[in-house]
Amino acid sequence: MAGLRVLLCLGALLARQGSAELGAVAVGEVHENVTLPCGNVSGSRGLVTWYRNDVEPIFLLSSNSSLPPASPRFSLEDAGALHVEALRLEDDGNYTCQEVLNETRWFPVWLRVASGPDPIGVNISTTGALSNGTLYAAKGSQVDFSCHSAAQPPPEVEWWFRAHNMSESFGKNLTANSFTLLLMSQNLQGNYTCSATNVLSGSQRKVTTELLVYWPPPSAPQCSVGVSSDFIILELSCNWDGGYPDPTFLWTEEPGGKVVGNSKLQALSPSQLSEGKKFKCVGSHIVGPESGASCVVQISSPSLASQPMKTCFLGGNVTLTCQVTGANPPARIQWLRNLSRPDAVIQPSSHHHITQHGQDSFLTIHNCSQDLDEGFYFCRAENLVGVRAVDIWLSVKEPLNVGGIVGTVVSLLLLGLAIVAGLILYYSPVFCWKAGSTFRGQDMGDVMVLVDSEGEEEEEDDKEDVEEVEQGTDEREELPREIRKHGHIHRVTALVNGNLDRMGNGLQDLHGDSDEWQSDVVEEEDKPV
Repeated sequence: MAGLRVLLCLGALLARQGSAELGAVAVGEVHENVTLPCGNVSGSRGLVTWYRNDVEPIFLLSSNSSLPPASPRFSLEDAGALHVEALRLEDDGNYTCQEVLNETRWFPVWLRVASGPDPIGVNISTTGALSNGTLYAAKGSQVDFSCHSAAQPPPEVEWWFRAHNMSESFGKNLTANSFTLLLMSQNLQGNYTCSATNVLSGSQRKVTTELLVYWPPPSAPQCSVGVSSDFIILELSCNWDGGYPDPTFLWTEEPGGKVVGNSKLQALSPSQLSEGKKFKCVGSHIVGPESGASCVVQISSPSLASQPMKTCFLGGNVTLTCQVTGANPPARIQWLRNLSRPDAVIQPSSHHHITQHGQDSFLTIHNCSQDLDEGFYFCRAENLVGVRAVDIWLSVKEPLNVGGIVGTVVSLLLLGLAIVAGLILYYSPVFCWKAGSTFRGQDMGDVMVLVDSEGEEEEEDDKEDVEEVEQGTDEREELPREIRKHGHIHRVTALVNGNLDRMGNGLQDLHGDSDEWQSDVVEEEDKPV
């Protein structure tokens, strides 16, 4: 009882001493070992006893071998230090070391037991994951990041981003940390690291996650057809660039969907080629679209167009044109003089100049010669689907005399004008009268000429009488010619102004006047001559 009373008094004293002075602090981690010092004393030590300060002092260990330790995990080391193995969370607390030498001294120690941070939980809301576990997100998407860890005391959690020798912190927080990236871009592709640090022990754990940013090509795929360098193999090309990573391709023969290949550049054998055959390329990307994107290409033989005939003047230049359309793949164009001779292909020279713009070919012949250059020329277009050729006849002629041509044309024009004028004069004499009247200032369109037919007969009779009189000139003297009663001609001119009634009245007046004039003539005939 006396010993128990002494321990109680000692515990009360140690409690007061511990509250008055905090003493040393020792930190250990769960499952690890720790050593608590008994003051900062060197040299020989007295009797050392260790206590745990709870509600009541608990005896742990003493240098007096007659007192066994409270647990086999406790042992004394040099200078009276307390060594604790396999720390537990409940070992956290205040400890006191009592040393009795010349006097009794107490050395308080505060033991802090830390655990973690372990484990670390990381969550990234991405688009998907690759077969090796690497995460990826679509460009422009929203990605949420969160990280948490269990520890004692609560850990400090921090996010770091590292890419292209650049490091950036997204902030730190206790227990957990989360943030959101609204618009992912290619600059945000890299390694994301979540670190949790125990603020007591300084122990740190890290989890690094690689995040890739993918995006599909911005436009639709483009299909094309080409040929190998030796012009033997036809190659299908499907260009769908601008995305990351590269898409995958699948070629099919249409219609029917027969698979031809799965590469961006697909070679075809001659047995797969025929006029008008179609091939379809379907491109697929990891971030969509789900159905992929496609394009179709159709192969065909060339079609030719050219002028069938060309003319070149002797010593001049001429250009023959050959237009190729519809050739897929593009055709190889050649100029020949004779289709039956393969070696007759025209090669560029000072006399023959060949140029090509796209699928149009031009053959220019300099200093045309009738013996060397006149004849048939052939434009030959060939691709792996078919061959076409078109012929052009070139004639070489002497230069024309331009002055002679102009003179001949002028002469023909003048002759034509003369013929037209003669025809007008021959078939339309009234036109001439009208033209003459126009020059005299009269309107011949308003003149009517009336001729007495009876007078014309009498005039003919007078002519016969005159001939009889002339025959008897030798027998008698010439006598004055008799004026026959009816030997006169009535000529009446009437001005016609468009009034038929007035014109009729004028004719009657003229008729009467002519009768009077005729009677006067008869009376004169009765008189002796």
